[in-house]
Amino acid sequence: MKKIITVVICLLTGTVLGRAAVAKNTVEIVYNGNTATVTVAANISSYITNQSNGSSHVKLVQSASVSDATGEITYILSGSTTDGEFYLDGSYKTTIELNGVTITNPSGPALNIQDGKRVKVKLTEGKTSTLSDGVNDDYNGCLHCKGHTEFRGKGTLNVTGNSRHAIYSKEYIQLKNATINISNAVKDGIHCKEYFYMESGTVNITKAGDDGIQVEFNSGSTTTGTTIEHEDENSGNFYQDAGTLNIKGYNGKAIKTDGTITYKGGTRNFSDADTQTTAVATITSSPSSETGTAYDLQGRKTNATRPGLYIFKNGNTTIKRIVR
Repeated sequence: MKKIITVVICLLTGTVLGRAAVAKNTVEIVYNGNTATVTVAANISSYITNQSNGSSHVKLVQSASVSDATGEITYILSGSTTDGEFYLDGSYKTTIELNGVTITNPSGPALNIQDGKRVKVKLTEGKTSTLSDGVNDDYNGCLHCKGHTEFRGKGTLNVTGNSRHAIYSKEYIQLKNATINISNAVKDGIHCKEYFYMESGTVNITKAGDDGIQVEFNSGSTTTGTTIEHEDENSGNFYQDAGTLNIKGYNGKAIKTDGTITYKGGTRNFSDADTQTTAVATITSSPSSETGTAYDLQGRKTNATRPGLYIFKNGNTTIKRIVR
């Protein structure tokens, strides 16, 4: 007797459920002009809500009930659109695999990941994916990610940031094996918080309106300095262990950090004179006149008499200090 495979097609949402070719815990998104087909594996169909109605502006919501028992969900993007996006909302670690996809969004970010957990951006080996955005001040990057952003895989990602930063992560960025090419950014080529760690791979930034790479403290968390294996680290530090880092065409600095810059290996095409670090120092009392004028992290002038993290300006010098 022939095996019967049931396929359910939701015409209103553009979602295909239970297709045998889709692996467990996988969602496939295929762009085709101004439409997109979203195919959800049967075992996770109850956890994914598709709000895009077949449009190339794909909007998916991952249920809060996704957990360790359910397992991580992988979203595989392919095809091409000149007026689309990928939006994902969720609260559990996830993988976004860019499988030779091209997404241009004239009205906002190409990838908008509203998931504050670990987000792995996997670049399919041998494939080139391309992202380009449009002006929208509500978002900080063409690739905008709310959570920890880890670039993995031996593929290539081309990014053009026409609004603000090309790549923005509200938390740390890690890079291994991947090749990232940023041809333009109105502000920073790459902007992240907590720390930036380049284990290997290649980053080419050819034009940035401000800094090539900027790393900030996450002001919503306690500063830590370097931690073992960068676990729960919020240092504002930049690390390069290996790989190739080419940054040019910037108007600010090649690398600018709120912490320190550490090179263990790899190659770079810029000098240390084109970098800026603002290491955190500790003072035990309120600032003297030699320290300069004190501001809080919102830029408001203060006397810095209470314990906390402050910005001090003295002439052209700016430094962040912890007052204890």
